[in-house]
Amino acid sequence: MSRTSPADGIRFAFGTLTALPVRVTRWDREAARAGMQCAPLAGLVVGLCAAGLGGALTLLGAGPLLAAVATAAVPAALTRGLHLDGLADTADGLGSAKPADEALRIMKQSDIGPFGVITLLFVLLAQVAVLFELYERSWAEGAVAAVVSAAAARLALTLAARTGVPPARPGGLGAAVAGVVPRGRALLVAAAGAGAAAGAGALLGPYGMARTAACVVLALGAAELLLRHCVRRFGGVTGDVFGGLAETAATTALVVLALG
Repeated sequence: MSRTSPADGIRFAFGTLTALPVRVTRWDREAARAGMQCAPLAGLVVGLCAAGLGGALTLLGAGPLLAAVATAAVPAALTRGLHLDGLADTADGLGSAKPADEALRIMKQSDIGPFGVITLLFVLLAQVAVLFELYERSWAEGAVAAVVSAAAARLALTLAARTGVPPARPGGLGAAVAGVVPRGRALLVAAAGAGAAAGAGALLGPYGMARTAACVVLALGAAELLLRHCVRRFGGVTGDVFGGLAETAATTALVVLALG
């Protein structure tokens, strides 16, 4: 088999983590490794699209609430709601208090249970509330938050795909990407992501640099806690768990930014 090229990794990242029209040309462990290392790049593009729509509405005279709703809607649209669906399914599985096999069966069902509905409601309310507050301060704060939170969400996926994290079931996206990224490389990508976030925060001043870097670190910490709980509870990760991790990291990043 030919060696995986950077383009293969980028196609894998965008083809699996976004709804953008990108065709995945290779679906193997090598492509998955390269793709999960490129996951933050997919998040950057999603975040830029979200910030662009929020900024356009602001320039057209829309209020901060409409800009916030639109900004929160873009990542959902650009993933076809898969991360939100994963969050809801993970909440249903964890909330069921059933053994691992039964909880995984519940997560695989097409309907959403009460735990999933409640979790989605509060997560989306939190995201919109934070973005509203930030857009009310300035367009720049809302835009930086949109970009940084989307990138942090995909950074969490890179870390979750590190070696040592097992899949909960033999098939699906979770099995395809579980354990593909060497631990040291995953940490290096995370450190680079935090540094890039600090650079974006420089647009908001010296304190903005520290705040955006901190929001990424804390977002990854929150996702790591959920990851470890899911591994203990389900025996590993699934595609739904990856979606839950992304939304957890994004929401945590936004909340930390609002606290400033």
